[in-house]
Amino acid sequence: MAHKFAEIAFTQTVRRVQEAMGSRSGYAAMDSGPDHNNLLSEREKAFIEARDSFYMASVSETGWPYLQHRGGPAGFLKVLDQSTLGFADYSGNRQYVTTGNVLKNDRVAVFFMDYPNRVRLKLLGRMELVDADDTPKMVRLEDDGYRARVERGMIIHIEAFDWNCPQHITPRYSQAEVDKLIELEREENRDLRSRAEQLASPNISKIGEGELELIVTGVRQLADRIRAFELRAPSGEPLPEIKPGAHIEVPVVLGSSTNEVRRYSIASNPNRRDVYEIAVFCEPDGRGGSDWIHKNYQLGSVLGVSLPINYFDIQTDTNPAVLIAGGIGITPIKSIAQALQNQTVDFELHYTGRKASAMAYLDRLQREFGPRMTSYVGDLGQRMDLERVLASAPANAEVYVCGPAKLIDGVLIAANQLGIDRERVHFERFDAQVGADARPVEVTLLRSGEVLHVTPDQTLLDAILDAGVEIPNSCRVGQCKSCAVKVLAGEPEHWDEALSPFERDSGGLMCPCVSRAKGNSLVLDI
Repeated sequence: MAHKFAEIAFTQTVRRVQEAMGSRSGYAAMDSGPDHNNLLSEREKAFIEARDSFYMASVSETGWPYLQHRGGPAGFLKVLDQSTLGFADYSGNRQYVTTGNVLKNDRVAVFFMDYPNRVRLKLLGRMELVDADDTPKMVRLEDDGYRARVERGMIIHIEAFDWNCPQHITPRYSQAEVDKLIELEREENRDLRSRAEQLASPNISKIGEGELELIVTGVRQLADRIRAFELRAPSGEPLPEIKPGAHIEVPVVLGSSTNEVRRYSIASNPNRRDVYEIAVFCEPDGRGGSDWIHKNYQLGSVLGVSLPINYFDIQTDTNPAVLIAGGIGITPIKSIAQALQNQTVDFELHYTGRKASAMAYLDRLQREFGPRMTSYVGDLGQRMDLERVLASAPANAEVYVCGPAKLIDGVLIAANQLGIDRERVHFERFDAQVGADARPVEVTLLRSGEVLHVTPDQTLLDAILDAGVEIPNSCRVGQCKSCAVKVLAGEPEHWDEALSPFERDSGGLMCPCVSRAKGNSLVLDI
C-alpha cells in the first residue's frame, strides 16, 4: 500500500463505511504507488519544529483513549531524523497516565495545530520511554535554559502522518504574532506615504492603446532582475474584478513599433480591486520587452492595458490542491494560493528557484503560508522531487504548475506515471516552445496565396505574421485557441491545450502558435 496513514487508519470497517457513504472511490488511489507519508520531508520538519505545543493521545489497558496537551518553547519537540521525534518529559502533575498507557500499549497519535495559518498535521507512531540516566539519548532531547527536572525522555517512532484540511479552524494568535502583524501594517503605511509623495509630479504621457487606463503608482525591486509594478486607476475607482491566474497585456515600444504588448500575470491578491501588481523579470537575451519596461515604466507613467484575461482559472470545488512554481512562474501561483486560502481549500505550495535572491515574493510567501509552503533553493543543493510531491498529494487533489517548460513537462510526465488524471493537472506556459527535433515545413495559405517556408526555430504563427498576413492571436502558447485555423491538407501535430478532440478531428482545426506538421507541408484556410 502506498499511503501509510491510510494503511493504518482505513481499517476494513472504515472502508466499508466509505463504500456505504460513497467516498471510497476518492481514496482508492492511496492504495497504489510507492510508500509515502511515513518519512518526514523538509515541509513536515519545519512545521513540527515551529510548534510550541501539540496534543497527544494514548490508549489505556481498558481500551479508553486518553488525550493530553504538551507545551513548551518552540522547537521543544525535536525532529531527530526522518522517522523519529523526541522530547524531554519534565515533572508535572505526576498522574503518569500517558507513561502508564505506553508501558502497556506503545501506540500514540499526535495532533499539531498552526492556528494563525489554519493548518494541522496528524501523526501516528510508537513511543519509546527513555530513562533520564540514558545520557546519549537524553542530550538530544533536553532544552537548554529550561530548568525543570527531567523525569524521562519520550521518543516517537513515526509510522505515518497526514495533513488535514483547514476547514472550521478558527485563527488564533499569540501576542507576539499580533505584534508582528501590526508592525507589517505600519511598514505598509510608511511605504504608501512615501509613494504618495513621489506622485506629486507624475509623468502623464500615455503609453499603449489598451482599453483600460492605469497609472504606475509603485515600483520596487522584488528579486534579482525582477521588478514589481503597482498599477491603479488614475481616479482611484475600483478596477475590474479578476479571477486567480488572470493576466493583462501591457504596452512596450520597440523600435518603430508602438503597438506591441507583453503578457504578465496579475500577482496581487485577486480579492483586491484597488490595485493590480505585475512582476517583470528582465530577460537580457529576450525579445526586448521586459528590458524596455524596466527602463521606461516609472512612477506616474500612464498605460493603456488590456482588460484582464484568464486561461489559467482555478477549481470551483473544495478538493485539495498542489501548487508548483518555478522562477517567475510564482506570479499566477501566488494569486491562486491566496484565493484558495480565502476559500478555506486545503493546499500545499512548492516553489523552486536558482537562488533565494532570485525568487520573487519568497519571504512574503513564507510568512503568509508558513508550513503550507516548501521552497527549493538551487544553490543550496535543494531539489524538488516532482514524483514524490505528486505521490504524497491527496488522491483527489488538483495540480497547478507554472514555470519553465522543463518544470511543466516534468510535472506532466510524473503525473502520467502516477496515473493522475490529466484533467486534474493545470498549467500555464510563458512562451511557445519549438521542439529541438522540429523540422522545416512548407505552409500554403490558400486564400492569401502565400507559400511560407517555416524554419525549424520558427512557430507557424510567427511565420504567418512575418509574411504580413494578419490572423487573430492572443496567448501564443496554445491555451486560448484564438489563432485556430482550418487545415485543408496535410496532417497537423497538435501541441495546444485548448482545442477539443471534436474541434481537431471533425472541425479540422489547429493552433499555429504551437502546433506543427507531422509531414513536410500543410495547407491552411487563410
